[in-house]
Amino acid sequence: MWRFIFLISILPIVAAIVARWYFGLRVLRVEGRRPCTIDPIRWEVYLGKYLPMETGEAPAQEFGKLLRLQALADWTLRDRKRAASRESAKKFGLAVPPFALVIAVFALLVAKIPFLGALAILFASTALSAAFGLLTLGSELRAIAITTRRLRESRAFVRKDDEDAVASCAVAHAWAESIPPILRIL
Repeated sequence: MWRFIFLISILPIVAAIVARWYFGLRVLRVEGRRPCTIDPIRWEVYLGKYLPMETGEAPAQEFGKLLRLQALADWTLRDRKRAASRESAKKFGLAVPPFALVIAVFALLVAKIPFLGALAILFASTALSAAFGLLTLGSELRAIAITTRRLRESRAFVRKDDEDAVASCAVAHAWAESIPPILRIL
């Protein structure tokens, strides 16, 4: 039974790590270093007070992070229930795997379960957290798309390539933070 739980738990964990790398880290590595220039006044008028620098120049990764933060702030005001659901999934991923590790260690120490059982408990809780994180990611990506549309309407960027790179980085940041912190270490 422990072997079955262990093997079933590996699949979502591997899928989450691969998805994070492909849709998040890889995009940030490719697009994130691109130097971008914005019109700070247009950025502030259309997107809010999250002004990155006084000069309006930064890597796409920094603008993408700010775009994502603005999207999350707008989303919280616009659709509080879905935003709270996404935050709950993130908190679940933050708390459950370490708590399951503590439980597994105590169960192992009192000799109630074998080592594979303790490992299966840890992997199952991590897999469940990763699944919740990925399942609630779609609503966050929709919120980023809405804010990206406003960014494109603002014409705050000097070049369209900069705008595309920032939009890609905002989505990549969401993918990079979609899995539990215990898996981000890997």
